[in-house]
Amino acid sequence: MLQLGRVVRQSRAGLRWHHCAAAEVKNEPILEFKHGSPERSALQKALQDLKGKTEEIPCVVGGEAVWTKDVRYQLSPFNHSHKVAKYCYADKDLLNRAINAALSARKEWDLKPVEDRAQVFFKAADLLSGPRRAEVLAKTMIGQGKTVIQAEIDAAAELIDFFRFNAKYALQLQREELISVPVSTNRLVYRGLEGFVAAVSPFNFTAIGGNLAGAPALMGNVVLWKPSDTAMLSNYAVYKILQEAGLPPNVIQFVPADGPVFGDTVTSSEHLSGINFTGSVPTFKRLWKQVSENLDRYRTFPRLAGECGGKNFHFVHKSADVESAVNGAIRSAFEYSGQKCSACSRLYAPDSLWPQIKARLLEEHGKIKVGNPADDFSTFTSAVIDEKAFRRIQGWIKHAEESPSLTILAGGRCDNSVGYVVEPTIIESKDPKERIMEEVTCSPITEHPYI
Repeated sequence: MLQLGRVVRQSRAGLRWHHCAAAEVKNEPILEFKHGSPERSALQKALQDLKGKTEEIPCVVGGEAVWTKDVRYQLSPFNHSHKVAKYCYADKDLLNRAINAALSARKEWDLKPVEDRAQVFFKAADLLSGPRRAEVLAKTMIGQGKTVIQAEIDAAAELIDFFRFNAKYALQLQREELISVPVSTNRLVYRGLEGFVAAVSPFNFTAIGGNLAGAPALMGNVVLWKPSDTAMLSNYAVYKILQEAGLPPNVIQFVPADGPVFGDTVTSSEHLSGINFTGSVPTFKRLWKQVSENLDRYRTFPRLAGECGGKNFHFVHKSADVESAVNGAIRSAFEYSGQKCSACSRLYAPDSLWPQIKARLLEEHGKIKVGNPADDFSTFTSAVIDEKAFRRIQGWIKHAEESPSLTILAGGRCDNSVGYVVEPTIIESKDPKERIMEEVTCSPITEHPYI
């Protein structure tokens, strides 16, 4: 909700009232999808509409749909026979066209009042909160293998909050005034960067895709958005919602691409002004290195913002409540198959509590329901994202089977006959420095040394 507020500003003529925009927003409520609820019915219909369907997703450059010969498919993680999206990779020439198209819109978009830019994102949030919610949730569930609650807290609640609160804070920034004295007036002007921003988004959060591309655009920048191959369906839906909300065609270019080709092309452009990234440490290091090697080429100093994977842990004190520790570990480790940087990948337990914790972990592990979240809303977790992830996690389980320091206490079975299913796995380690304890696995595997 955008409202006009009044603030006091001091000028050479003294204190004066000025009208400026203010926004009142609240966190988006998380829906429960109970039996008989309208949101459950709407989501079930949206999921049914996607069954057996393959959506065609082009590159969008200069406001036009463009297809290249490098055609790819996004598969549903829990049913890899279902091609949920057909898309294509932008090549170097098309990426350079996208850069030029973005630059052509930069000045006009940057000069647009922040109130007008904010309205685009307020409207997009309203569309996500209302008529487009079920569609984006369904595409996140089918395309990225999320359960209903994991999709709801991501593709609906978090993305809506990103759009609304980002817009609110952008308006607040414009209200700030520097201190002035009678003989001089100080002013602060916010401008977009003089070039384009490259947004590189991950598979595991639809909301992050919308935010990495949307936040720079809100602040007056033009963006090349490279979505993840395995989040194409939901990310394209978000892109279309932004267009429906009034985002001009050339502000964000939607350009699926091979990672190295995209990285090489944007970092070699003299107009690169920023990279907004979420993904792996090696990929971000590569981009950072390329930028540093090309510093003499750029018209400005590119800003780099990167969020990378982590190795989260729970450290259990001897005074801890066992039930709380176990429930927290199970949810953190195995929701969305552990495919989050915040997932509990390690749990350190004291000798005095380990027997109790171990027994309760195994008991709760036996209750975990792995399945098809689109058909059964009671599913706790589903398949991992793709064949590459499946093979990598299989390698970690084989390592655990062969290591003298590791014992698989529960899980460990892998089956890719229908989907990329890895059973939630609990491993006990005698060595806190064991390789699996220190390297990122991004998987439904959690390790437990006792100390």
